[in-house]
Order: sequence, then structure tokens, then C-alpha cells
Amino acid sequence: MNYFDEQAALLQRERDYDREQHETLLMQRSIDERRGKGVTWFPITIGNRELGRGDYLTVTLHRTNRLEEGHQFRFGMPVSLFSNHAAADDRIDGIIAFVNRDTMRVAFRTDELPDWSRRGKLGVDLLFDENAYKEMQDALDRASALRNDKQQGHLVRQLIGEEAGMACTDTVHYEHEALNTSQVGAVSRMLGTDPLTILHGPPGTGKTTTLIHGVKALLENGSGQLLLVAPSNTAVDVLTERLDAAGISVVRIGNPVRVSDHLLDLTLDAQTEKHSAAKEMKHLQKQANAYSEMAQKYKRHFGKAEREQRKALRDEARKLRKEIDLIQDYMIADILNRVEVITATLVGANQYPIRDRRYETVIIDEAAQALEPACWIPILKANRIILAGDHCQLPPTVKSAQRADEGLYLTLFEKLLRRYPACVSLLTTQYRMHTEIMQYPSRALYDSQLQAAPAVANWTLPGDAEPIVFIDTAGAGFEESEEQGAIDNIEEAYFLRDHLRNFIQSWEANAPHLDRDFPTIGVVAPYRRQATRLKELFEQDEEIHRYTDFIRISTIDSFQGQERELIYISLTRSNAEQRIGFLADVRRMNVAMTRAQKKLIVIGDSGTIAQHDFYKGFLAYVESIGRYHSIWEWHTG
Repeated sequence: MNYFDEQAALLQRERDYDREQHETLLMQRSIDERRGKGVTWFPITIGNRELGRGDYLTVTLHRTNRLEEGHQFRFGMPVSLFSNHAAADDRIDGIIAFVNRDTMRVAFRTDELPDWSRRGKLGVDLLFDENAYKEMQDALDRASALRNDKQQGHLVRQLIGEEAGMACTDTVHYEHEALNTSQVGAVSRMLGTDPLTILHGPPGTGKTTTLIHGVKALLENGSGQLLLVAPSNTAVDVLTERLDAAGISVVRIGNPVRVSDHLLDLTLDAQTEKHSAAKEMKHLQKQANAYSEMAQKYKRHFGKAEREQRKALRDEARKLRKEIDLIQDYMIADILNRVEVITATLVGANQYPIRDRRYETVIIDEAAQALEPACWIPILKANRIILAGDHCQLPPTVKSAQRADEGLYLTLFEKLLRRYPACVSLLTTQYRMHTEIMQYPSRALYDSQLQAAPAVANWTLPGDAEPIVFIDTAGAGFEESEEQGAIDNIEEAYFLRDHLRNFIQSWEANAPHLDRDFPTIGVVAPYRRQATRLKELFEQDEEIHRYTDFIRISTIDSFQGQERELIYISLTRSNAEQRIGFLADVRRMNVAMTRAQKKLIVIGDSGTIAQHDFYKGFLAYVESIGRYHSIWEWHTG
């Protein structure tokens, strides 16, 4: 089995597993459960309707409840409209054209909604996203074909290790007073002509800042238009905002998750609406809609004259929509031809407006969190690629595999980092953490190459002498509990709550002497159920509840990319068999530890975790610097 056949087999396994899980969710869960999972809006109201490109009816849907809850609906995903007063198979499927917190525009391949849509309460379900898998499979097929092309397939063969020639020695002189030595070196390499550049950015080292400076330098050096992609919408939103703030003209393909008026203004849709030709297009749309509405009035009349009149009206509407499509194509091409950077998700890099565009350079951010098949979508549009990320932080989301070191978990970023170490620029100065917090992750995962910038090397909370603390619960009887695969440790949660309450009391006692605000605090756990327990305890505690605005509680996975002055980590696991589950993936613990700026407090059972090399090393580290504490210093049973 060749390289791309293996990737295709892994992708097929993931697709089958994902489809089965999603269909089980839709078929076996109630509407209320589906709403809780973020895959159903119910009830909804219908707003504007208009016929658009390709005779699609675009309908605006509004969510009417649970507006504070998140959801999984995203631009380009398939959905199904249903009514609670219609038969189970009376549904109409469409594609999301726009979505934010409580409003969705869906394109349906019809010129009118069915009769049942006017009865009962309506809802919309998120369907299995077959399109994303299709795009990834198509990319693998094209890469496999290109690999066999002697003239055009050099980059593909080099990336999969079948052809030598990736020396990675070319750099261009670059200086910038705002960047440190390792960042300047990374930009210098980005400016070279080598087909591959890898930017390895450990936590807090300014990877995004370096990327933005690199993009600006590339543009100034005449690189031509750049495509900048990332695996998640949130990451794309961050990049888009940062590029715009740096004065770089940018267009965001797709809908942003971080809903802000300014970010929305950077989308292709918004820029199209502001185009000089938009007024003419809207005038034609108004005419086309008027003809369509007139045609609907004759729907229930079946005489020959009425049928001919309805047909004539619809034909006229179609002619106008063809004119509208031509104007829209012109506006899109005009905007995209003038912009310096296009941003999109990996799969979004093949959206209709940019499907056929090519670039001298494509940049993939957060590449260590990206499924390899998705990476090939933008790679095939480039002559050279720049990958940025950190394989020592969170891996990609893989649903079908159990082991975190095989299959789709093994990213293209990590493969290339190992295959071509000469292509790697490691950022070595971090601007987030006290030296003691940084020291162990640096030693365990980055060959002790990280150093703290002077501004953060010794910063602490006021009056605090211990930037890092491990509190050992061994022997206290804090046993974990498991129910339907969900794990928590209620006694450990109680202790963490009490410890935080004591911190607050101490802070308040010294507040008159502290010329600053209450610190930002993050409380993270590897298990969702433990995070939920902690939220419940905090909400019930009056002293802690007063500081809700300063405290964020979540799982480790939800905390990547964030930072807080004080971080608590509840390791949760405590059992006689020394089973540690998620904790065995040290990338998660690296993320958790490196969220802390001035103080890190880790609470856990040394008897459970100490057999694992990473935690054994961590325990030795905290003991060596006098930061190990037993719970018996606080807890008396």
C-alpha cells in the first residue's frame, strides 16, 4: 500500500466512525438532547427568503431559545429543516451559507419551501458533514497522481520522503527591532526560496507575532498573494484580525466564529456587499424576487394560461439570476485579485470562490493540530509551504483511533519536523511564564532550549514566593469516580475549592496594600465531568462567586491558546491500579502547565501518576526546588 493509499484508508475509517456516531446521535437522541449537544436548533422562526445563485432558495432562520449556549453549526455544513407536525421523513436538506450565534442562512435547492414548513414548530438539524471528507479524499487522490508526475511532482515526493533535495539552507537577511534573535531567524528562513519552512513555536514564544511579521516581509519582498490557513475557524479568525491590525489587506473566506462587526467586515461576503457593483446586483435581485413572488401567486391555478404565465415569470427570474451571477463573479474576482492575503480553514481553501487559485507560498498555522489529509488541500495550491505549530501541544481531533501516537494522530507537521530538521526554526524565548513554571516543560519536551524573557522571568503574584506548587493528595482517600465513562474526583474538587477560597480570603485581607486588581485565574481539568463539578461548587460558594468574572473553568483542550496569572490543575485520577487515562498524553499536560503566567498549582495523587516517566520527572523537579507539598499541610481528614 503506497503512502496516499494508507492515508486514504485512515481517512475512510475516520469518516465511517464519525458518520456512525453522528447518525446515532440524530436518530436515538431526543430534540432536547440534540440541542444540548449543539446539533439542533428548535424551535426556529423563518425570516427573509430569496432566490440566489443556481436557483437555490436562501432562507434566514432564527434560533429562539438557549441563545447563551454554543453550537456546532458552521459555514458550508449540511443541515436538514424539519417540523414537529410533519412525518419523520418530511425534511428538506440545505447548506449553511452564513451562521452566527442565533441566525443562520441556509441555501436549499428548490424555489419554495414545502407545505409542511407552514405547520407546527420548525427546527434544523446538523447533518453529517460528508463534504469535508470528500475534499480531503479528493486532495489525497490529486496528490497521489501528482506524485507520479516527473515534472510537477517534486514537492509532493519531497514532502513524503521519496525524493531528496530539501536542503533548507536559503535565508534572506532580515532585521526587526521588535523581534528576538530566534524570531528574526525564523522570518529570514521564511523569506528564502526553500520549498519547505517549519516554524516551531512552543507556548508563549510569539509564534503568531512571528508569522505576521513574516507575512509582511514576504509581501514587501514581492511574494505575490499569500494563502494563510489553519485547521479551526477560531485560529483563522485570530490570524485575520492580526493581519488586519498590521495593515495588511485580507479577505476571510467563510464565516467567522469570533463574532465582531470588524471581523465580519473582513469576510468576502461583507466586502462583496460594499463593492461598487453591489447596487446594480441588488436592484436585479429585487426584480428577480418580484417575478418569483408573482409566479407563486398562481401556484394553485392549473389553467393553461396560468401555467404559461407562471412559466414566463420564472423564466424571467432565471434570466435575471444569470445576470446576477455574472456580476457576483466579477465582484468576487475583483476583490480577490486586489487583496494581499486570503485566509480560510484547510477545507475552506477549496471553497468555490478560491478553488482554482494558486499561490507561490501557502502558510499553514496550527499545523500540528491538523489532519494530514486536510493539509494536502492547500499544499497542492502552492510552490512552497510554511508550516507553523507545536507538536508538543494538543494533537488533532481524531475520533476513530485510541492510541495518540499512530494513524491520523501522527501529523504531517511532526513527520516533516523529524524528516527535515534543517528546515526547522525553533522559537526559544517565551514571554508568558515565570522561569520555574517554564523549566520542567522545557526540559521534558524542548531539550531545555526555552528561556524566559527578562520581563517575565521572575514575575510573581504580589507577596508570593512559590511560582509553582504541587499538592500531593496521596493517602488522603481522594478516590476518583467513574460513571458511563465520565471521570471525576469530588474530594479533590472540594479541596481545590477550599484552597481557592483561602487564596481569596488572603488576597482580600491584604487588598489595602495591593495596588492592583484581583488576578485572572484558570481552573483546568483533563476530564469534562471534573470541570463541571468544579463549576457547580464554585457557583454555590458565595466568596468565590463574587470573583466569577476573573475565573475561567474548563477542560484542558478548551484552554489552549489562553493564559491566566494563576492556574489550578486538577489531575483528577486517583486509583490503586495507577491508571491515568488522558494524562498519559503529555501534550495535554504541557498545554495545561504552560497556561500559567505567575503561579501554577497542580493537585494530584503521586501514587497514581508517578509510574509515568513525565510525572515521575515532574515530581522530582518540584522536590528539587522545594515546591512539593503534601495535602496534610492543609487537610486533616
